[in-house]
Amino acid sequence: MAFPDRIERTVKLAHPPERVWAALTTAEGLGTWFANSGAEIDLRVGGQVRLSWDSGDTATLTIERVEPPRVFGYTWPIYGLPEGDPRRTYVEFTLEPAGAGTALTMVETGFAQLPESEHKTALSGNTDGWTNELGELVAYLDGQA
Repeated sequence: MAFPDRIERTVKLAHPPERVWAALTTAEGLGTWFANSGAEIDLRVGGQVRLSWDSGDTATLTIERVEPPRVFGYTWPIYGLPEGDPRRTYVEFTLEPAGAGTALTMVETGFAQLPESEHKTALSGNTDGWTNELGELVAYLDGQA
């Protein structure tokens, strides 16, 4: 039996692509809406993003695609797997102008590589996580002057 392999969400934002791009690809942006305790970013293919949260959790992302201000993609650890597990999912943000704003599509793939016992935890954890995180992105952008 095949398992679902992707999470996909599209959000309409009332901000131009350049502003959304900055929220996705700068330490200030990511360290505010995504990781509430800071971020470091080396914005190039092969570069890394280091995120930290007030809870003490951290994550390291490896940048796979950078096409300003349209596509940003990275791999990162899979939720629910032990630290150091080499398996990763791929997350890609695509920005399209939409009137005065932006249509942002986020797709995360790679869940089908997991056995059934790990698949459900990872997919449901990230599905809920993206709902929350994209809501925080909207709040971050709407709160900026």
